[in-house]
Amino acid sequence: MRYRLSSFLLLVYLLVGVYVAWVHHYLTPALLKQVAQALLAIFLWFLILLGVDLHVGG
Repeated sequence: MRYRLSSFLLLVYLLVGVYVAWVHHYLTPALLKQVAQALLAIFLWFLILLGVDLHVGG
């Protein structure tokens, strides 16, 4: 029970942090696009070696 409560509080804390960062323009769509591309490249690196373009949105 304690684990679920602490996990829930951590999730709420992170969601509020994301909201505040978005409102104060620390997070932008361009930054999120770059992060998404980086995560795709990290997790799907073998596709890059095969010549697949992992750029998001063209």
